Amino acid sequence: MEDWPRACRPRDPAATAVGHPAGHRAKLRGPSPRATRLKGRRRRRGSRHPVIVMKILGLSGSLRAASLNSAFLRLAAAHAPAGVTLVVDPAPGRLPLFNADLEATPPDEVRRFRLAVSRTDAMVIASPEYAHGISGVMKNALDWLVGDAGFIAKPIALVNTSPRAHHAQEALAETLRTMSARIVGDASISVALLGSGLDPHDLSRATDVRAAVERMFVALALACLPSKSAEPPNVPIA
Repeated sequence: MEDWPRACRPRDPAATAVGHPAGHRAKLRGPSPRATRLKGRRRRRGSRHPVIVMKILGLSGSLRAASLNSAFLRLAAAHAPAGVTLVVDPAPGRLPLFNADLEATPPDEVRRFRLAVSRTDAMVIASPEYAHGISGVMKNALDWLVGDAGFIAKPIALVNTSPRAHHAQEALAETLRTMSARIVGDASISVALLGSGLDPHDLSRATDVRAAVERMFVALALACLPSKSAEPPNVPIA
C-alpha cells in the first residue's frame, strides 16, 4: 500500500510517540486526524497539505503499580504510529477530591488537567471495575471535567482489560455520554489481560494485544477524519 504523499508526512517520523523504540517506523496512512483543526496553521513550505499531527491523552483508572490498564496505555504509547502521540496523564492519582465550591477557582492540578484535555484531539480511557462500578479515581477525574468546554464532543476510546467485567464499562459509557463526550465504538476495545499471565511491564510480546492497539488507533483516526474522507487510514505497527 502506498505511503502518504511526501508533503503530508509528519515532520519527524522517528520521534513522534512517547516511548518509541529505536528504529520504530510505524506510519499512519490516510488523511490527518482532526486535520481541519490544524488546517492553515501548520504547513510545509511550498505545500498545500497540513502536517499530520494527532495528540491523544490516556487516562488509567487504577493507581496500582502493576495495573493492567496502565500497562495497556504504556504499550499503546510506545507503539503509536508516526504522527500520533499518546501521553498517559497521571492526573487521576493527583487530583483533589471533587468539590463544587472550588469550581470558580480550581486548584492548579485541576487547571493543568483541563488544559491538557482541551489540547488533545482524542482520549483513551482504560479503567477497572470495582464492586460493579467505576473506580473512584476515574470518577473523580471525570467529575472535574463535567461542563468543561475542552471536553465536550471529545472523541474517546474505552478500553476494557477484563471483558467479563462489564458493569463498570457500561456505567462509564453512560457517564461520558451524559458529559457530552463522543464515544468511538469501533475504537473501544476489550482485551483479556486479567488472568492471562502476561507481565504487566512487558505486554509488547503479546501480538493479539498489539493488534488490538492497532485497531484502536485506526478507528480513532477514522473517527476524527473529515466526514467526506472515504479512504480509511492504515496503521501497521512495527
